[in-house]
Amino acid sequence: MKVDGARQLEEFRRYLSEHNLPATQQRLAVAEALFYAVDHLSAEDVAKQVAKKRRPVGTATVYRTLDLLVQSGLAREHDFGEGFKRYEPVAGGQAHEHCICSSCGRVMEFSNDRLERMIALLAEEVEFRPHHHRLEIYGLCRDCQQANPLARAR
Repeated sequence: MKVDGARQLEEFRRYLSEHNLPATQQRLAVAEALFYAVDHLSAEDVAKQVAKKRRPVGTATVYRTLDLLVQSGLAREHDFGEGFKRYEPVAGGQAHEHCICSSCGRVMEFSNDRLERMIALLAEEVEFRPHHHRLEIYGLCRDCQQANPLARAR
């Protein structure tokens, strides 16, 4: 889901200030790479994005900054079973789910009001009060299906 990168960057600056942490150029470059991304990025993807702008950042700094972004509530960490984590900026109030291609690793987001209502009804049936949920659907994206019609999702 689309976030306002400039607003997110300002919120990150505020978070750093409130926690007496320096708003270094490296931290801000990592945050900017994530906030303006169109995909769910790995730490390696973030480092590549930062390096493209001629602002290389060390691997440890990338990981520490991503951890800070998750702690601040401005980013979410996902483990899609690929052996590494992916990150996405948190778009306030925009709940969404993920479809993950088990062939190429592409991640597609979707939201569905009927699904949200169904989850609430299912929880109510068992007298459960949910505060959040996560749905990940694994299969083959359209491109992978077309590239290999006989392919099966793992």
